[in-house]
Amino acid sequence: MEIWHNPRCSKSRAAKTALDEAGVAYTERRYLDDAPSAEELEAVLTKLGAEPWDITRMGEQIAKDLDLRNAPRDRAKWIGILAGHPSLIERPIVITDDGRAHVARDPETVAKALG
Repeated sequence: MEIWHNPRCSKSRAAKTALDEAGVAYTERRYLDDAPSAEELEAVLTKLGAEPWDITRMGEQIAKDLDLRNAPRDRAKWIGILAGHPSLIERPIVITDDGRAHVARDPETVAKALG
């Protein structure tokens, strides 16, 4: 299991605590320091069953500067934007060993990742 984690984010810290309390082995990826590549983002999006705009933090200043709310929904371009600006990636993302992924921002979703 892997968690894409931002230690400054309360939702991310809560998910990490839940994984710790569950006693599961996982790898912590501080994705702001170790940004995922476009290929890794593509793979995670496939596991999530999501599009890049679905996991984009539109409230971030860079999203506003890039006018992402009005940007064309071009998957490859959006993946490139997320790879270049990892702070735009919603967090935390939990990737399970069996190939699932979840944007685990609430206890229910963390439980689903564990189950």
